Amino acid sequence: MSAVVDLTRPKFCKGQKVEFIGGLGTIIQYCPNSGYWSYLIEMEMGSEPEMGRMGYETAILLFETDIILPQDELVATSI
Repeated sequence: MSAVVDLTRPKFCKGQKVEFIGGLGTIIQYCPNSGYWSYLIEMEMGSEPEMGRMGYETAILLFETDIILPQDELVATSI
């Protein structure tokens, strides 16, 4: 017996700039997760901290419902 999962197409794609609570970032990859799309997002680099930087700031895993397009892109796509 097999289960059928009906997933819609993802709303966002790799390399797309997105906004979420806590910041802005770029989608690195995405995959289906329990009937929803999950996105791995690399957060934008902030200003250089006093102690320097050792690598990338951080990446975060979010569901599609937690992500929106940045406000400037919303205006551009609605014109």
